[in-house]
Amino acid sequence: MDTRQQSLTRWVRQFSGFEHAEAEPVSGDASFRRYFRVWRRQQDGEQTPFIVMDAPPEHEDCTPFLAIARHWHGHGVAVPAIEAEELDQGFLLLEDFGDQLMLAGLTQDNADVLYREALEELVAIQQLPSPPDYPLPPYDAALLDREMALFPDWLLERHLGMALDNGARCLLDTTFAFLRESALAQPEVTVHRDYHSRNLLIRPGTGQPGVIDFQDAVRGPVTYDAVSLLKDCYVSWPEERLSPWLEIFRQATLEKGLHHADPDTFRQWFELMGMQRHLKAAGIFARLAIRDGKQGYLGDIPRTVNYLIRASARQPALRHFHDWLADTVMPLIEEKIGPAPALEDTPL
Repeated sequence: MDTRQQSLTRWVRQFSGFEHAEAEPVSGDASFRRYFRVWRRQQDGEQTPFIVMDAPPEHEDCTPFLAIARHWHGHGVAVPAIEAEELDQGFLLLEDFGDQLMLAGLTQDNADVLYREALEELVAIQQLPSPPDYPLPPYDAALLDREMALFPDWLLERHLGMALDNGARCLLDTTFAFLRESALAQPEVTVHRDYHSRNLLIRPGTGQPGVIDFQDAVRGPVTYDAVSLLKDCYVSWPEERLSPWLEIFRQATLEKGLHHADPDTFRQWFELMGMQRHLKAAGIFARLAIRDGKQGYLGDIPRTVNYLIRASARQPALRHFHDWLADTVMPLIEEKIGPAPALEDTPL
């Protein structure tokens, strides 16, 4: 048991019912945060599980998490209730949604139901204003650009060892500008920013998924979270499954007045937004491996870049970028990481 786990355990034991609690590791994530399960003993002997989040203050600021969690929870979104907090140490005691991630629970048979429920929850999130004590930052041009820059900086140059000449950099700059302008042209809503199958939990007895990892929420493009969910970096679906889900989402958000786009316009927004997100994600996966030693994320890069190749093939304005990705970048990825799975294939 490390020193932070010891401190976390002492902190939890001050609360009634937790006097003999032991912090059991549950998981970490792509940040410095870690999660532990503790049990509160009731007077009748029953035990109730809770989650303790360990967020070292030198690396993580819990203020956005607390503000968003309380605001969304108060509006009926299924985020964990806050039971206790100690910001100086970076400890939070949270409601426990269990361990059944949507990714692990997905099957060909239940996917329609689970995605419909996740999209319904997403529409509810998108309609919420910013928390009164924490105005959500904008998903502006600077943030979009910083995210896309992760792709050349961490994946192409640092992981694949590519030397990008002026032509390649010009191609990237032109592509990034095209994607940035499309994103900024979309109507703005509340964006979770990481709304996918590893951040949604199936909760027995309710059709409402548990929502976690929302502390980076912003105000931004209406299709961003739909891309995170339907073009998930961890699981892919064929077009005949994805397209109806996207249309369900388009119609639901249209009815709520969040946009006025027809199916073709909305699909174009979705495709280009997906490219921006997958550039970011591929770069982050490489950074996690190089900087943080989290090698497991490398295996998600081929699928993520394959999304980019498929999407760019549908964009005449990005033909040169598509050819460069397919002919130059993907062979290096296959050589150094592994082959890209076909998007029609799912691991279910």
